[in-house]
Amino acid sequence: MNSKALYRLCYGLFVVCSRKGDDLNGQITNTVFQITSEPPKIAVGINKQNLTHEFISASGVFSASILSKKTPLNFIGHFGYKSGREVKKLKEVKYKIGMSGAPIVLENTVGYLDTQVSETLDVGTHTMFVAKVIDADTFNDDEPMTYAEYHKKKSGASTQEDPTKKPQVDQDTPVQFDKYKCTVCGYIYDPQVSDPDSDIMPVRLFEDLPDDWVCPVCGAGKEEFIKED
Repeated sequence: MNSKALYRLCYGLFVVCSRKGDDLNGQITNTVFQITSEPPKIAVGINKQNLTHEFISASGVFSASILSKKTPLNFIGHFGYKSGREVKKLKEVKYKIGMSGAPIVLENTVGYLDTQVSETLDVGTHTMFVAKVIDADTFNDDEPMTYAEYHKKKSGASTQEDPTKKPQVDQDTPVQFDKYKCTVCGYIYDPQVSDPDSDIMPVRLFEDLPDDWVCPVCGAGKEEFIKED
């Protein structure tokens, strides 16, 4: 089976949050989708090993905040590559408590769905939580981020449409810049794109990055990067 076909499925990108008592947590997921329109219900698949799974199972509530296309990689990495067992993910993030009691992320989001779980389905490594939407709203007119766009950004592909933002290289003298891959999360550092979220603009060679620079997705240090073949 060619697993690459699975990457062609269309998804959004969301921060799903829940609570257990006074404790709050959230994680990145791409598996939020609408099930019914009347009453409005959505479903989300959550890995059983994740702390968010424990919280949703305990409280029966969750919110799904829809990420903006402009969301920086380090924000996604904060919710996607860190464990709530080790860090308080919402400590320095703007949020509000929804009608369900679940936290709703307000930063880098275009809107949210606040829900109460009505059914669960065991699907092996994950649980599918089916939930009734009890509140929803939008914050702005920004485009939501797709899973495909996230992977494109993570792979070091430029999202700039203005050619003046790209390095100008003489066509008769092509220059090859070495790319480096994070062995933790797979992020590709491309000197022609660099890391604008950290104010590191192109063209910036990997070896010229500050010693304290870290992967914008997962926070790994430079020592965790290897040169791409």
